[in-house]
Amino acid sequence: MSNERLRSALFDSGITYEQLSEHVRVDPKTVERWISQERVPHRTHRLTVASLLGRDEAFLWPSTKNDPRSVAASEAEFVSLYPNRGSVSPEFWNGLVDRSKVQIDLLAFAASFLHDAVPDFDELLAAKARQGVRIRLLFGDPESAAVNLRGEEEGIGDLLGARCRLTWKYFAPVIGQAGVEARSHGSTLYNSIFRFDDTLLVNAHSFGAAASHSVVMHLQKVAGGRLFAHYMSGFEGTWDSAIAWPDPEVH
Repeated sequence: MSNERLRSALFDSGITYEQLSEHVRVDPKTVERWISQERVPHRTHRLTVASLLGRDEAFLWPSTKNDPRSVAASEAEFVSLYPNRGSVSPEFWNGLVDRSKVQIDLLAFAASFLHDAVPDFDELLAAKARQGVRIRLLFGDPESAAVNLRGEEEGIGDLLGARCRLTWKYFAPVIGQAGVEARSHGSTLYNSIFRFDDTLLVNAHSFGAAASHSVVMHLQKVAGGRLFAHYMSGFEGTWDSAIAWPDPEVH
């Protein structure tokens, strides 16, 4: 058996066997055996490869998903649980933005609460972009079937679509600035995701309940952990299928 997941990840990244071997400091033949013979590397090598390729260790090597150290690392990523979104203080949100140095990713349908909880939220993001932080805004397409369905399920009808439009209006001054990318999505939203460097807040969704009434998990990325990578893979999948905003057919 061969490790086609690792082979595909290398191909997608444009990294050769030789380049990977230099990065991990092993012989190129060792890398070849990882792929052609499905050999499982030592954990330090697995973590290095997974980080380089931006993939979950357990995705590249499924047999490691129940490794005690991987389980312990995943448990270590869980910091706390908030009973509802309102339990996350405005000061905490503000601090997350302020401490971000590399990347901020926001996925929701509307998340209009951010502008209510954090004064001048869009201006804070703009300032971060000017400092070199990559910012990705991923909010609902107001005309999408997913937004309409969610509005019906929550009992608010087309108000959710209106909130999506309001969110895009709030962020209009920021979109187009260097370092800020924006896409609209019409995906089923299982969780709202708010990523600030290695900190992740996951707002779970429950049928018929507003996101503000649902729990929020606070996760902190740990090498070898699966929770952070698991939820961020959902972000990336939604991002890849989304459409650049503003869409002239909607905006």
